[in-house]
Amino acid sequence: MRIRATVAAVSALSGALALSAFAAPAAQAEESAASVASYRAAVAKIRQAAQAESGSQRAGARYDLDVSFSNFKIAKAIKVGATNHVATTVSYTLTHGADVDITADDFITDPIIYRGSYTSPDNRLFGNKPAKCTAASATTATCKGTIDVYPGAHELINTDAGTWRAAAEATAFNGQDPAGEEFDQSKVGYAGKGGLGTTLVQRHSKLTVDASPEPVQKNKTITITGKLSRANWDRGTYNGYVEQPVQLQFRKKNSDTYSTVKTIKTNATGNLKTTVKATQDGYFRYVFAGTTTTPAVNATGDFVDVQ
Repeated sequence: MRIRATVAAVSALSGALALSAFAAPAAQAEESAASVASYRAAVAKIRQAAQAESGSQRAGARYDLDVSFSNFKIAKAIKVGATNHVATTVSYTLTHGADVDITADDFITDPIIYRGSYTSPDNRLFGNKPAKCTAASATTATCKGTIDVYPGAHELINTDAGTWRAAAEATAFNGQDPAGEEFDQSKVGYAGKGGLGTTLVQRHSKLTVDASPEPVQKNKTITITGKLSRANWDRGTYNGYVEQPVQLQFRKKNSDTYSTVKTIKTNATGNLKTTVKATQDGYFRYVFAGTTTTPAVNATGDFVDVQ
């Protein structure tokens, strides 16, 4: 499983969380990349211990936190380019026991999306910062967070495109310092739940069109070229999307509506080329309907002056 580089680095250097990362004022903690990475490392250890449990045999001896998650909302699709950072907002309802203090500095909850199984994911993505929760009652809160994606840092490979599942977790450290000599993990509470929803993580797409010659005499042939490309997360570039059906559409000069002229397929490099007769002034564009791994995209219309 691929993990965010900052988490791996801090985990390797410190091996634990400094409690000061939680105790710092909220504004200061949010501005500290080291604090973000530190709490990730600590929560990851608790999560791994919790998910390693089988039957009544506990690994790590943490206790089950009286927290549950519902009403998870996330975008239907997250479109991710070749290298740019992408963030999407997530919200969910957190229900907790009266003895759980969600306002404590060392109480943390997060949304997560993952590929594969929740307990043994092929990949996992989460936010740079913890979710922020607003109490709706004495035992419920509305939480909002983000999923942050860094394809340029090799968090994704091309085979990751498609359906991801959603999860949420909560950890109450209850004043325990994982870096301290007297750290008692039995006093740390953890709750996590997978299968809360789904989203598509897609390879961002681009589509171009060029109609020529311009201007053109009426009833002469127009050649319309273009290219359909999508993000290649393995290489950090955009490459042609091959053998994909794309519609050629036309809109009259004074109309707002496009109509489909024909459907053609991209070639072995993602390029498009076809011809039509010039009959009237208007705009030509290519339209791609999208797939599970790649979002739909429309080229900007190219105007042709017919004389």
